[in-house]
Amino acid sequence: MQTPSPPLFPGPETGLRWRSIGADDVDAWYALIRRMAEADRPGWVEDRRDLEQALETTSGNPALDTLIGLDKTGAARAYGRIALNPGSETGSGFGGVDPQWRRRGIGAQVYRWQETRLRQRLLTEHRKHGVLRTYAEESNASQVALLQSEGAVVVRYFTEMSRPLAGELPDAQLPEGMEFRTFNEEISDAVRRAHNEAFRDHWGSEPRNKERWGFTVDHPQFRPKWSFAVVDTGSGEVAAYQLASFDPESKDIHGYKEGYTMLLGVRWEWRGRKLAPAMLREAMRRFRNGGMDNAGLGVDTENPSGALGLYESLGYRPTHREVVFDKTVL
Repeated sequence: MQTPSPPLFPGPETGLRWRSIGADDVDAWYALIRRMAEADRPGWVEDRRDLEQALETTSGNPALDTLIGLDKTGAARAYGRIALNPGSETGSGFGGVDPQWRRRGIGAQVYRWQETRLRQRLLTEHRKHGVLRTYAEESNASQVALLQSEGAVVVRYFTEMSRPLAGELPDAQLPEGMEFRTFNEEISDAVRRAHNEAFRDHWGSEPRNKERWGFTVDHPQFRPKWSFAVVDTGSGEVAAYQLASFDPESKDIHGYKEGYTMLLGVRWEWRGRKLAPAMLREAMRRFRNGGMDNAGLGVDTENPSGALGLYESLGYRPTHREVVFDKTVL
């Protein structure tokens, strides 16, 4: 099979000079992310480490899977990138345009570049099907409109939820023979394997290899002291886990400091023992002891496990939603 040609960068009619993103571009790239965040007010903003990791991961080749548009002064005004995990047919698209440079068709050109580049990678890897997946804040009307105009369709909604930690907190009682064990390097890989098992039936989830796991637990926002496993003391196995993070900007974004449950799962053998509510109660306790005002998490609105109802019963309430768009590229 003939290997398709690399996708062309957007043209000079955009008024920008285009090339792939390198390590020396992180400062300019991050400045662009910050300008976009000031205009769009998302619920979460990438930090420098996220951008550095995007250039380090084996799920993409920065020389081919990224692009940045620079104006005459060298300021970054737009960017795009794709990521495709080994063996996957679903690629993730990321991108954005400086607020001062919007409504010029640049966002559409970046999205089309993502499609073309993902298609090339899939064909090179002999895939027969492929999808470009993009997450958008429901409140970001311009991004939602762009994705719809480019033929992407909504496939899922994720709801962000938060719970105040003032007042009496519910007791975190585990069944007999189970104990909380604070996250540490010794149990890290066991928790990773437990996560892959717990999420193997979850929509959109793909196994996390050691590289992706390292990006999670080595991230500056990860909080090991707020994270833990539930260990079966008889077997010594990890039955369930909760991993937490803290965004230092949460006070500015939401108006309160929020400890965030970024991963929560129970392995099949230990389901039905009410480990999830016990873990969330324990997380609330640790968050408050750490000076947090609220506990937060995200949930797949269509998750058949009943997670949304569980979180509501524990006092979590919706704050905003993310919309997931897919576009078939093969």
